[in-house]
Amino acid sequence: MIRHLPLLALAIACAACSKPPQPHEPPTPQARAETPWDSLETQKKKAQDVQKTVDEQAKAQAKAVDAESQ
Repeated sequence: MIRHLPLLALAIACAACSKPPQPHEPPTPQARAETPWDSLETQKKKAQDVQKTVDEQAKAQAKAVDAESQ
């Protein structure tokens, strides 16, 4: 019995130190933090929209010039 006492004490100590398993939950989504490039991306998008509008107007004007010349 005395030979088994250290093993029994070790098992009890290990059981007392262990934590119960935590339930696995996905992390909560965090709010998107603004990066230094966000303002540049906004400016780039605006410039692309302006260029698209200018291209459409140029195409319409070219059609009107072609229609007048015929």
